[in-house]
Amino acid sequence: MPEMNMIEAIRDAMDVKMSQDPDVLVFGEDVGYFGGVFRATAGLQEKHGLHRCFDTPISEGGIVGIAIGMAANGLRPVAEIQFADYIYPAYDQIASEAARLRYRSNGDFTAPLTIRTPVGGGIYGGTTHSQSPEALFTHIAGLKTVIPSNPYDAKGLLIAAIEDNDPVLFLEPKRLYNGPFDGDPHAPAKAWRGHKLGDVPAGHYRVEIGEARKLQKGVDVTVLAYGTMVWVAQKVAQDLGIDADIIDLRSLLPLDIEMIEKSVNKTGRCVILHEATRTSGFGAELAAQVQERCFYALEAPILRVTGWDTPYPHAQEWAYFPGPKRVGNALRTVMEA
Repeated sequence: MPEMNMIEAIRDAMDVKMSQDPDVLVFGEDVGYFGGVFRATAGLQEKHGLHRCFDTPISEGGIVGIAIGMAANGLRPVAEIQFADYIYPAYDQIASEAARLRYRSNGDFTAPLTIRTPVGGGIYGGTTHSQSPEALFTHIAGLKTVIPSNPYDAKGLLIAAIEDNDPVLFLEPKRLYNGPFDGDPHAPAKAWRGHKLGDVPAGHYRVEIGEARKLQKGVDVTVLAYGTMVWVAQKVAQDLGIDADIIDLRSLLPLDIEMIEKSVNKTGRCVILHEATRTSGFGAELAAQVQERCFYALEAPILRVTGWDTPYPHAQEWAYFPGPKRVGNALRTVMEA
């Protein structure tokens, strides 16, 4: 299998689907001739033509609105929002139109569209280029939300998203774009730029939406994470010698609650990691579901390690990330309870 970083895997997924299905189109700000600010669409316009991969005006509401219209009329658009921080002008289109189209039309119309967008920090982008707004979208019934942590899953999940008949928000952790990432939150992006991160099969394959991945089997504590935090969890557990059951959620909605429940009932302890702000973050939903389903198995409080409840800092970016120290403290706390 060829080695790819996450950017290459995402690009390959779009290339595979564009080659297989003429109804698949890719568009967004600077995705055509320039190939995207992170180069995720580089070469797609040259290979598939101006009408299959093209640039749009700087109008996120317009990008998503056009995608919904295309999807309702039989196409499978893949729309890029350049940064997740820019997605808010399109929120009404996503929540009120795309997510409800199948229900409101009694199944006469579907919205098979994919919205790709980079999330999280790691590039010193500050408060307008580093947000993690996933919890805002997991609240929307009818919308699927996924976030990969490695190139293999990125390609397989993106192919599954493009083939899905409902709208999918595909979140891409920009700190993992160029890998490898060893879990050190202080590792600058330039230290791993251009390296590879994993083996990725050529051609078509799927990673099913709604199925989590058991990254590491253990009996001491269940760690729930997604995106960049998966790597932090693995590194800290190994450094501390904790036999952790680490689950990479991959899909936030639908959620693989069965795997989570089985794990927590086995370990009796649960730590939840995410980069987004703490209050009303997706970790709160995870904690509620674990408590409801696993209360009598719990031997310690469920702990969350998250970003701070502040606007995203620029100069203090690396202190904002849930790093090894804070994650390690949480693991020790639940183990000692």
